[in-house]
Amino acid sequence: MIITAKNQNSKYLIGIDEAGRGPLAGPVSVAAVVLPPRTTLLKSSRVVLGDGRLRDSKHLTPAAREEWFRWLKKQQAVGRLYFSVSLVGEKIVDSKGIVPAVKIGIRRVLYRLQMSPDDCRLRLDGSLKAPAKYLNQQTVIRGDSTVPIIMLASIAAKVRRDRRMMRLARRYVGYGFEIHKGYGTRKHYATLRRRGLSPLHRRSFLKKLFLR
Repeated sequence: MIITAKNQNSKYLIGIDEAGRGPLAGPVSVAAVVLPPRTTLLKSSRVVLGDGRLRDSKHLTPAAREEWFRWLKKQQAVGRLYFSVSLVGEKIVDSKGIVPAVKIGIRRVLYRLQMSPDDCRLRLDGSLKAPAKYLNQQTVIRGDSTVPIIMLASIAAKVRRDRRMMRLARRYVGYGFEIHKGYGTRKHYATLRRRGLSPLHRRSFLKKLFLR
């Protein structure tokens, strides 16, 4: 899918966010959601689906996130938007660090969308930045709470990561990944002290933890 814009007034809006920066295990997930020019899809100040309005993924229930993700896929199927998600694995997080890993994810999703930097304007959450060739980019503090297209990216990133952790939980039985998704809960730490590290764990995040 190659997307191009014909003139400066016809630019695609891209929202980018990540999920899984802080967990002790599993990948970090980066998502980009693209809206075509002149779309009215997110023009309403209160975009509502099912039993709730669009918001940051952290403030949605798992069921609501899944509902919004299905909505994203339906909109993509009819060409009303496009999205891409990259899961950057724990080995890259350990070898390069979490910030470079997120940057790799941003580069991947933008590459997959095959968009010319001149044809788009980017809105990124928090401290995220796209490669410098994307001149029309803006980092928005708390963008996942205030900018609808970033909210959608946060949902896509979170759902894809959670689904991956649910699948991996069947491979690494006993660690509770299906419950905590790799985050550092009290039970997760207790399991680590009892069982030791799995191949899914980020070694660089656990240097100070005593493990058998």
